Amino acid sequence: MLILEARGRIGGRLHTSRLWPDMPMDLGASWIHGIRGNPLSALARAAGAALAETSYGSSLLLGPDGAPFRGNTGKAEKILRRALEAASTRKSDISAAQALEASPGWRGASADERRLMQYLVNSTLEHEYGAPARQLSAWYGDEDETFSGPDALLPGGFDRLAAYLAQGLDIRFQSKVSGIAPGLVTLADGSAFKASRIICTLPLGVLAGGNVRFAEPLAPARLKAIEALGMGLLNKCLLRFEKPHWPEGPDWIGWLGETPGLWGEWVSLSPSLGMPVLVGFNAGDEAEAIENLSDRDTVASAHAALKAMFGTQFPPPGSAQITRWGKDPFSLGSYSFNAVSTNGQTRRALSGADWDGGLWFAGEATMADYFGTAHGAFLSGKQVAEAILSG
Repeated sequence: MLILEARGRIGGRLHTSRLWPDMPMDLGASWIHGIRGNPLSALARAAGAALAETSYGSSLLLGPDGAPFRGNTGKAEKILRRALEAASTRKSDISAAQALEASPGWRGASADERRLMQYLVNSTLEHEYGAPARQLSAWYGDEDETFSGPDALLPGGFDRLAAYLAQGLDIRFQSKVSGIAPGLVTLADGSAFKASRIICTLPLGVLAGGNVRFAEPLAPARLKAIEALGMGLLNKCLLRFEKPHWPEGPDWIGWLGETPGLWGEWVSLSPSLGMPVLVGFNAGDEAEAIENLSDRDTVASAHAALKAMFGTQFPPPGSAQITRWGKDPFSLGSYSFNAVSTNGQTRRALSGADWDGGLWFAGEATMADYFGTAHGAFLSGKQVAEAILSG
């Protein structure tokens, strides 16, 4: 099997940075989500990769002034849940944002209660699916399946799994595909490779961008799926310090900042990995806005948030690493989401074969149940391989 890889490394949206030699940092996929029964857990064992568990229950929520938040999160969660349930009875799908704003709970809420609900939307929906709530389906946005058990990081780097899978494969790096025709794949430099079967794992963002030309028409349902599904965005700002200057107990630290969604979610790598690193997340619209800042301005923005959270004496980081997945030409986003009026059936239309079995599609976006995850991408490839071998 010949693998054509546009980048100079394997993994795609799985990218372990070793800019800090003593601390491998995952800039893309980071967690095995639900380690019980997850195929990546078995893969980690086979690769000899250690796991470090984290928990969403190990969390701290700070108010706008940095004090621990003592408000009624249960009430806000109930309002959001009821809003999405009410949307499910409508004749047509709407966005998660529209569902919340149309609900009696939102209309009757105070400004502080609305800020809390906006935080919950951002942390539980926008960050989870990389989608702006104004685009995420209220009906099917969260219809993915999950594995049980805690989530786990890989202290040695997620790329340990990719390296294990890549053993013995013929991989051609810096091979940017520009065109796909029956039995032929053309690269940007004009070279071409013949193939009896082609498996296309281009991310949804690249497929929708149209930079790779398909010489023959694809199935209409597949084209419609590419256009209708959304490509989400989640970016990280990894800040390294000499020692932790924040509470070391919780894995997750949330913040009800003045600008909803901006630097609202942080992960401390101190409890799980023993590393003095804070990872700030931005998703959807905020992630897109931050991508347009320079590294210096991004770090300054993150540091300003940390000073608001922990006090004006909070020190600047010693170094930082920043992702911009939306500007990466080989991904054009982080992972797919179910936009308004799309669902598992849309994804099934994207998956499978075209051109009488000469062209197959795989990747997380093709998975009806496990979209947006590394295990979904892994399972999709396995399913396509099994279908081809049994054909």
